[in-house]
Amino acid sequence: MQDFSFYNPTRIEFGAGKIASLDQLVPANAHVLVLFGGESARRTGTLDEVTAALGEREVQLFGGIEPNPSFETLMEAVALVRRHNIDFLLAVGGGSVIDGTKFVAAAALFEGDAWEVLTSMGQNIEKALPFGTVLTLPATGSEMNQGSVITLKSLQAKLPFKSELVYPQFSVLDPVKTYTLPTRQVANGVVDAFVHVMEQYLTYPTQAPVQDRFAEGLLQTLIELGPNALTEPQDYSTRASLMWTATLALNGLIGAGVPQDWATHMLGHELTALHNLDHAQTLAVVLPEMLRQRKAAKIGKLVQYAERVWNIHQGSDDDKAEAAIKHTRDFFEAMGVKTRLGDYGLGAEHIDGIINSLEQHGMVALGEHGDVTPAHCRQILLASL
Repeated sequence: MQDFSFYNPTRIEFGAGKIASLDQLVPANAHVLVLFGGESARRTGTLDEVTAALGEREVQLFGGIEPNPSFETLMEAVALVRRHNIDFLLAVGGGSVIDGTKFVAAAALFEGDAWEVLTSMGQNIEKALPFGTVLTLPATGSEMNQGSVITLKSLQAKLPFKSELVYPQFSVLDPVKTYTLPTRQVANGVVDAFVHVMEQYLTYPTQAPVQDRFAEGLLQTLIELGPNALTEPQDYSTRASLMWTATLALNGLIGAGVPQDWATHMLGHELTALHNLDHAQTLAVVLPEMLRQRKAAKIGKLVQYAERVWNIHQGSDDDKAEAAIKHTRDFFEAMGVKTRLGDYGLGAEHIDGIINSLEQHGMVALGEHGDVTPAHCRQILLASL
C-alpha cells in the first residue's frame, strides 16, 4: 500500500424524509441560492419540499443547469450570487448540478477570470462559499468528494478541477427521490459508478487488500443490483443500496493508498464535449478497449478482477483477462448502455478531431503510469468503432 492522506468532511444524512433535516443543516440566517437542473425537481415536488424545509430563510432559485454543466450558464449563477449577497448554496439534483454548484462556490469568490479555476484544475482556489446537496440521481459521487467537471461550450472543452474547499458541508440522500428517474438515467448512473470504481481498482497490484476487497464488493453490488434498479424502480432496498454504492465509489476511500488511472474519463470527456454523448455512454465505449489495449500492463489486476468479481477461474491469464473484459462490455449492454462509437453515429472520420482536442487540453500522458499517449487513445477509439 502507498502512503496517503485521507480527508472527507462531508456529513451524510441518509434515508426517506431526510430533506426535512435541512432546517438544522443550513444556518438559520443564511441567504440561500438553490441550484437545480430541469423541471423534474419542480414536477416531482422535490423543490417544494426543499423550500419548505428552508422555512423563513431568504431563498433564491437558479434552474437550467445542463447535464454537462456549462461555464456560460454557471457564470449567470455567479452573477446572481453576487447581486443578492448569497452566502450559502444548495444543490438539488444529480452530479451535474452538484459539479456546477462547486464551480459557483469557487467562482463567486474568485478574484480574476473564473475560467482560471478550471485551467489551473482548482489549484488557485483560495476560498469558496459553503454549500450542501440534496442528491436525486446516484451516479457521480460528487455529493461526497472534492471534484467537478465543467464544460466551456464556446471552446467545446470539458475540464476537471478539484479542491478541498469544495467538499459539500452535507449531503442529503433520500432513495425515494430516485423512484421517478428515467430508465436511461438510472442505467447511466450504474455504469458511471462502476467505471469510477474501475479507475481506482484496475491498475496494478500494490498489496492493498482492504481497498481491493472494498472495490470488488462495490463492483459485485452494482452487477447484482443494476438490473433490479431498472425493473423495480420503487424497490427501496435496491435504490438505497445503489445510492450508497455510487457515493462510496468516489468519495476517496477506495482510492486512498492505491494508484489510479482515469484515462478512460479523460478520453470520455472529449467525446462528451465534442459530440454531446452522455458521460456514462462515453465510459461504456472507452473502458472495454482501454482495458484490452493496455492488457499487458494491467494483467495482474485483470486476472484478479476476473477471478474475484466475475468468478472466472478457467484458462490462462490472458483467457481470464479477455473473458473479464467481455463480461464488462456485456454488463454495460445489459444495462442498456451501448459500447461502440457506431452505436452513437460516430465513425473513423471523427477520431482525428477527438485526438486533436485531447492534445489541445494537455491530456498527453494519461493513466496510472503516465504512458497513455494520444497515439494509444487513437488505437483505443479505432478498436471501439
